[in-house]
Amino acid sequence: MYTEHFGLTELPFTLTPNTHFFLNMPTHQEALNLIMVALAGGDGFVKVVGEVGTGKTLLCRKLLNALDDEQYVTAYIPNSQLSPDAFRKSFAQEVGIDVQGMDSFALLDAINHRLIALAQEQRKVVLLVDEAQAIPEETVEALRLLTNLETESSKLFQVVLLGQPELDELLSRKSLRQLLQRITFSYQLKHLDVEAVGHYIDQRIQRAGFEGMSLFKRDAAKLIAKASDGVPRLINILSHKSLLSAYGKGDLIVDRTHVKRAIEDTQGVSAPVTPVSFLWGVLGSLILLSAALAYLRFSG
Repeated sequence: MYTEHFGLTELPFTLTPNTHFFLNMPTHQEALNLIMVALAGGDGFVKVVGEVGTGKTLLCRKLLNALDDEQYVTAYIPNSQLSPDAFRKSFAQEVGIDVQGMDSFALLDAINHRLIALAQEQRKVVLLVDEAQAIPEETVEALRLLTNLETESSKLFQVVLLGQPELDELLSRKSLRQLLQRITFSYQLKHLDVEAVGHYIDQRIQRAGFEGMSLFKRDAAKLIAKASDGVPRLINILSHKSLLSAYGKGDLIVDRTHVKRAIEDTQGVSAPVTPVSFLWGVLGSLILLSAALAYLRFSG
């Protein structure tokens, strides 16, 4: 595509959660640090909430890579829309249990024995649930009951829930108040400000092999920041399309013209209204209104 044109070794703005491009910005690094501290301390539940496209899945993948295999056993459930039984089976399989032919009682017994065995090996079990806002209420309750499995001194596994803001709405239900009380750490992923967006774009460009200063002019990065509202997924989409536009014109640097074309080509995104363009719009409306009134007086 455009990699050779810009001196890149790979595409910098793909939408797949590649940990090589982990967002090394305060909001995401703070979230990762908080989770690591909570897991080291043995806390039962950790919750991370963020809007669509703010990098929750990438954070989850980064966490999975950061946990030492000798110290931790991780269970990752990306599809949370599961019945209680299917959820328990997925968890059991993730921690190394052959669930074939097991009824519910045998499954719970096997999970308990497996978790105790891992605890005796001094290994911590961590369950990560992505898109947790979609968990059915009865499955949330099944998860809470699972976390009742414990020794005299500690829980047998810890849980990290990652989801959209609807997760807070789900957990605020009176019927789920017991699980809500077990969440010891929570974090809200924030959108990136204008300065952070510029750093984010430069960081991904550099990790994709670019050896210069920046492929994006400062005002081009600012326009992406405003149009995307600081949402990483939208930043990636607009940056990728801006590079395509520059490549198509044979340009080596991305400017506002390329970004504007990217914005026009992206549904759900619009260029921010500047004070000057707003004033021109108001002035144009006044001129049209004056012309209409003059026409009515003349025709009357």
